[in-house]
Amino acid sequence: MGFFQGNASKQTSRVKKLLKLALSRLAIARRPRLARWSICRSDVGQLLSLGHLHRALLRAEQVIEEDNMLLAFDIIELYCKRLIEHSKQLDKPQECNEETREAAAGIMFAARWCGDLPELLLARAILEDKFGSDFAVMAKEGTDIVDPMLVWKLSGDKTNMELKKKVMKEIATENNILVNFSEL
Repeated sequence: MGFFQGNASKQTSRVKKLLKLALSRLAIARRPRLARWSICRSDVGQLLSLGHLHRALLRAEQVIEEDNMLLAFDIIELYCKRLIEHSKQLDKPQECNEETREAAAGIMFAARWCGDLPELLLARAILEDKFGSDFAVMAKEGTDIVDPMLVWKLSGDKTNMELKKKVMKEIATENNILVNFSEL
């Protein structure tokens, strides 16, 4: 935190601007991911109808990856909006409510996982300066203060066989395809 209160306000307004930019970029970054998600789901359906279970399994992993990132984008969007809305509290981080602290921690954690959103890295540096290094270390590691759902969506195991089978069964059901998963 800066020596003068005015310096902290500049940092707060900078974080606010960065988060607004991140929201704009989120809308842009979401479109190609949504398209890839849709294409991958379609591919899985086609591969299942052709009987290529192993190839469908690989594509299901991509469906899971895109789905996780889209859900993470939703959480990040919520956190950005929350921090923008409660930006006055950022001038006095010790007095921040739990929601604001969770949002700040979520943004700090997500910054390293979301290359599509470079503004988050800059916002993370300012938030680290405001909340302190201990808070930042816990946030970057994804412990305690970070929403476990965000941690799982960004860093979770996308190669889980049961999850891939579940996605494949779901897509097979949607497309009225009978599949024997005992071959896997």
